[in-house]
Amino acid sequence: MGITSALVLLAVIWWMTFLIVLPIKVKTQGDVGEVEPGTHAGSPHVHNLQKKAIITTGIALVLWVIISAIILSERVKISEMEFFKLEKRIYDGTDG
Repeated sequence: MGITSALVLLAVIWWMTFLIVLPIKVKTQGDVGEVEPGTHAGSPHVHNLQKKAIITTGIALVLWVIISAIILSERVKISEMEFFKLEKRIYDGTDG
């Protein structure tokens, strides 16, 4: 795995983790009872984005290290996955 692949993997894991962490412990304007005119009651009152970004970074780094170690150790290979063997079995020895 090259440096570009590692950075792309980290970015994908970070954003997926961020989208999971984002709605946790959010206080909406409707929950607090202070709805600003022109906004929806479900809009966040307190979002804590900096704290959630730090938590996301920690979780994403741990997941990235684990996934990168699996990829670099070559314990799991794409050629050994059942999905890719299935296509080979179906089309071997046929005209189309």
